[in-house]
Amino acid sequence: MNQKERMLNQLPYKSNFDGLLEDRLKNKRKIYDYNHTYPDELEKLHEMIKDIVITKGRIHIEPPFYCDYGYNIEIGDGFYANHNLVILDVGKVTIGKNCLFATNVSILTAGHPIHPDTRNSGYEYGIPIKIGDNVWLGGSVVVLPGVTIGNNVVIGAGSVVTKDIPDDVVAIGNPCKVIRSITEEDRKYYFKDRIFDVEDYLV
Repeated sequence: MNQKERMLNQLPYKSNFDGLLEDRLKNKRKIYDYNHTYPDELEKLHEMIKDIVITKGRIHIEPPFYCDYGYNIEIGDGFYANHNLVILDVGKVTIGKNCLFATNVSILTAGHPIHPDTRNSGYEYGIPIKIGDNVWLGGSVVVLPGVTIGNNVVIGAGSVVTKDIPDDVVAIGNPCKVIRSITEEDRKYYFKDRIFDVEDYLV
């Protein structure tokens, strides 16, 4: 098994062998072009992002955006990410449909051994991250290797998600913890205790 195969199989691997360095450099050129495209060229951006990540519909990522390989990222329809999204896709990253990411979100599948001797060996690893449908990640959320976030979840700004989060909850903190369930009562509010003053807010 070569180093690329080891990476894709969640095994310790060295990142500059067996085409991995070339893959990253090829992707960095695509990312560079994407991040330097005029912001009003929306259709061009839409086509370019399809050549970087695997899309399951129409998505939009506000530049700048950064990722390692691109081919390890699969994103569902209706996805929107604000500026400075970073995805280290050494491991597979799967994102469901209708997800919203605020500014400065980091999805980090990559890691290094704890002990300095083994860390200095040059071996690293990537453990997949999975994010369900209808998930909103607040500003500066960090998701760490191996985490699964369920459907219909809200993660509060500044959270560091170290463990799995179940469906239909609000979670926040460092480390991120569930603080409550999302209920039918939440439908009528748009911010804290502020009630919608329009009739077309339900879909």
